[in-house]
Amino acid sequence: MEGVGDDGASTAAAAFNQRRHEASKLFQHYLDKSTPHALYRWIGTFVLVFLYALRVYYVQGFYIVSYGLGIYILNLLIGFLSPLVDPELEPSDGPMLPTRDSDEFKPFIRRLPEFKFWYAITKAFCVAFFLTFFSMFDVPVFWPILLCYWVVLFALTMKRQIMHMIKYKYIPLNLGKQKYSGKKASASTGNSPRAD
Repeated sequence: MEGVGDDGASTAAAAFNQRRHEASKLFQHYLDKSTPHALYRWIGTFVLVFLYALRVYYVQGFYIVSYGLGIYILNLLIGFLSPLVDPELEPSDGPMLPTRDSDEFKPFIRRLPEFKFWYAITKAFCVAFFLTFFSMFDVPVFWPILLCYWVVLFALTMKRQIMHMIKYKYIPLNLGKQKYSGKKASASTGNSPRAD
């Protein structure tokens, strides 16, 4: 009779694993479909950030969770602003950032791509929002000290990152398509350098 109970448990576990796999595939499908819609993804994330801030303000607590979230986002931001291959740490034969104007142009490749940056931030806010429903994570702290410490940490980290950008002359933000401003056509059409 023991075999009958084990068979039912293994069938239930197999069915549960099958459902979990199907849910994972469906989630990945919608995640893949959202990839080209960066603006809408970020709007959704900012709505989640607003809901989290509203929740923390409403309960007047969970400052340690918010501080941990801030440190995690700062870490993600550094990865987003850093090149894939840091020219300071490892000289390689692969793609590197140009250090002189005469060097060949190589595109900026991030250590943390935009989609993974967005996904990690969104997951972090979801987890932090979930944690605000459990009182054991509401550790009593004096929040102004945490805020001051985080601001100092942010300022020092960004100063170091900006100095690195200036030293190696790269801009990690895509400011849109650059427009070519070539030479204007001369007014006189008779002096054409090209023979037709």
